[in-house]
This record gives sequence, C-alpha cells and structure tokens, in this order.
Amino acid sequence: MITLYAWPTPNGHKISILLEELGLDYEVVAIDINQGDQFEEEFLTISPNNRIPAIVDHVPPDGGDPVPVFETGAIMIYLAEKGGRFLPETNDIRARKTVMEWLMWQMGGLGPMAGQAHHFRQAMGGEEVPYGIQRYSKEVRRLYGVMDRQLAACEWLAGADYSIADMACWPWARPSRRQGVDKADFPNVKRWFDAMSARAAVQAGMELLAEHRGNKTLTDDARNLLFGRGQLERD
Repeated sequence: MITLYAWPTPNGHKISILLEELGLDYEVVAIDINQGDQFEEEFLTISPNNRIPAIVDHVPPDGGDPVPVFETGAIMIYLAEKGGRFLPETNDIRARKTVMEWLMWQMGGLGPMAGQAHHFRQAMGGEEVPYGIQRYSKEVRRLYGVMDRQLAACEWLAGADYSIADMACWPWARPSRRQGVDKADFPNVKRWFDAMSARAAVQAGMELLAEHRGNKTLTDDARNLLFGRGQLERD
C-alpha cells in the first residue's frame, strides 16, 4: 500500500497518474496547501521541503520499515522501479538515460517555467508584473517548441515507449492556455497530448481530489502562505 500526500496540482497528478498506470494500491491524504497543511510537523517528517506530493511505501521491496519519498522525480523513479514499468532497466543504458533526460527536463524546465508563467499571467501575487508575464511566457513557448521537435521524431518523449517522462510532462501541458500557449501551435505536442488524454489511467489519475479543483479563489492568507513571508515565518 502506498500513501500519497497530495493536492490537485500538476505535480500531484504526475504521481496519481503513475500509480494508476502501475495498478498499485494507494490511498490519498489531502494536503491543503492553501490552508498550510504542508507546514504540519507530521507532513514535514515525510517531505522536509514542505512541498507536495510525497509518498510513503508501507510495503517496500526490501521488506523493511515504511519508506517515505519526497520530490516528484524521486517518487516517479522509485515507483517505476517498484512496479517494473515505464523506466528501462539499468542495463539498458541508452533508453534509460533518455527517459531520465526528459524527466529532468520537466523538473528543471517545463514545470518551473510553466508554473511561473501561470503565476504571473494570473496575477497570483496580487498585482500584474509585465516583465514576469513576458519573461516566462516566452520561455514556456520555447520549451513547447523543444517538446514539439522531439515529438516530431518519436511517438513519446523518450522514444517509442511510453514512460514516466510523458507522465511528468502531461499535467503541466494540460493548462497550456493559462501559460499563454495554444497547443494547436505545436501539432506534435497536440498529438501526444491527445493520445495521453485518451488513456484510462490518465483519466483516473486526474480524479485525484477532484472535489477540490473547483476552488479557484485565492485568499490573502493563502497567497501569503504560498508566495509571501508566511512560509518563512512558520515555527
């Protein structure tokens, strides 16, 4: 049994989609990041960086005590190795390194830059910052271009086989219009996105805490917790 600590964000959906694809038993504990649940001591023992998602594997492969894992890339590698799918074995060095490249590309590029574009374009800090909008909107379009060129040459991001690299990127490509991107401008991305959207496990993974997705109002207290000094002043 896996316990998934999450909130319905792109990073949370990366893990729920993978769990559904692997068919692993899991339960979900909601960590309401707008209410400050991520700063609770119990969660910090699992995710010391006070970020979602995180997991605890109660039946780890070594048969020992439960294993906590934080950071989405580490979680995805751990689960793929546990489930024996979506990440090539270590002896298949070329295929494995390609999956790892595109997984790290998402973690260091698409995710952070798309997140910043969304942040500034939606004025989530409470004010409009033209430089931030321009800077991150342009960078996100560049990254979609990188992805489009890769997908012109292969069916999935890391080649012929569907992998954790695809699962890492898809949730961030889903809200592309909020990032200033029309996927129709990137036909290979659009083809890939639609193919993933049709997968039953992706659809099931997107049901993660779906009842909370409609709450779009960001209060001043939540804004302070997420982006202001509130997160620095926690005991």
